Amino acid sequence: MAIIPDFLRPLVRPFADAFTRPTFKRFILLMAGAVLTHGRRTVSNLLRTVRGLAPGHPSSYHRVFSRRRWSIWTLARALTGIILRRFADDEPVPLAGDDSVDEHRGDTVYGKGRHRDPVRSTKSYTAWRWGHEWVVLAVLVKFPFATRPWALPVLVALYRTPQWNREHSRRHKTPARLLRQLGAVLVRWSVGRRFVLAGDGGFGSHEMAAFAHRHRRRLTLISRFSPDANLDEPPPP
Repeated sequence: MAIIPDFLRPLVRPFADAFTRPTFKRFILLMAGAVLTHGRRTVSNLLRTVRGLAPGHPSSYHRVFSRRRWSIWTLARALTGIILRRFADDEPVPLAGDDSVDEHRGDTVYGKGRHRDPVRSTKSYTAWRWGHEWVVLAVLVKFPFATRPWALPVLVALYRTPQWNREHSRRHKTPARLLRQLGAVLVRWSVGRRFVLAGDGGFGSHEMAAFAHRHRRRLTLISRFSPDANLDEPPPP
């Protein structure tokens, strides 16, 4: 951790539990390179930034993401704890949930599918992109140097298309169901905290509403309803 200043080491040290010791050293160098690098933050560009500070063969840094064993949940829990303790003192804590498409056209890309691009699509035209669709849960934080809150992602889940799930014998989960699971993890990790989760109309499902109702002391859901939504119970038989 020699590359990290002393005043930042307490922020970085909780991440060590997610890695083995050799992998954690490489993770620290890659993280420092990501902060200092201009342009695309590929592993090769990060290594060019840190240069002589990165011992070992460059391939060992590529393997941090492709082959090394580390826990993304432990890493996410440490990051969530840091953000909530240092930047989210007020309650309830505002959250934002959304999905984002990242294009990857390779033939061997895991979990790749065809997804609608909401930015390029219109009411009369649908733009499709091949790649990953990530469901993201972020904590909204206000900084003194910004006029708008910043969304700091803490949990992500990969959405897989129904066709991909059928081919791999997996149970299909909609983006709303994935966001519900991420919200359940955050609520379980943050004992005593109250949250307000905002999402677009795609996350205003019956399952999300029922989940928020079960945890109504800890979680409030804000989403757009369908114009013809039924807000009452079904009639008795």
